[in-house]
Amino acid sequence: MEAYTILIVGRGKLAAELLQGLDGPGIARVLPWGERDAAGGGSCMVVHAGSGRELGEVFDFCSATGSILLDLSTAGSRYPDAPAFPVVVCPNVNMPMLSFMAMVRQSAGLFRGLDIGISESHQAAKKTSPGTAVHLARSLGLPEEAIRSERDPQVQREVLGIPEEFLDRHAYHEIVIRDAQVEIRMQTRVLGKSAYASGLSRVIGIVSEKRPGPGCRDIVDLLLADA
Repeated sequence: MEAYTILIVGRGKLAAELLQGLDGPGIARVLPWGERDAAGGGSCMVVHAGSGRELGEVFDFCSATGSILLDLSTAGSRYPDAPAFPVVVCPNVNMPMLSFMAMVRQSAGLFRGLDIGISESHQAAKKTSPGTAVHLARSLGLPEEAIRSERDPQVQREVLGIPEEFLDRHAYHEIVIRDAQVEIRMQTRVLGKSAYASGLSRVIGIVSEKRPGPGCRDIVDLLLADA
């Protein structure tokens, strides 16, 4: 497997966790975006885990070097109409969650015509778009406006059953599918610090194996290609 220099774009918690903990096969070294000149002429993957302010520079860099961009942002990044470099959109890098998202996308057509609802809950401090919920909604043919979001700690604790110690770090998703006689509920919970670094390491391995060409792709579609 080819070894890549991984450039981490962002200044928040997620970017810091990736800079400290990202390792694995196919990863030669991990550098912050500000040290990209140290990458030299080797193969790079750029991981966007920021607010989007550096995206213009990221696009220029990837166009010039042919680097792969992994976009972890859930803020609705806007890409060039026909990017000259590979873009892989990753609304989640938790592998069990990605498998769940792939399952929903693959089976969504079986529930067409039924009443479908989707809800999500994250810590009150979350201000960005709920990327996983948006992905699930699109797979099910629902508009983003149909997602019910919860940020009230009291409701999270008393109604959703989120333990007190995880109110400040959790991700909850529920899909409800109904007809007149049947109700199906699918629920996911991620409590505490998710394994972002180990999950991203596996995503990097998948992308490295697939070696996608220029254009935009969804990490879930890459997973389904092998299903």
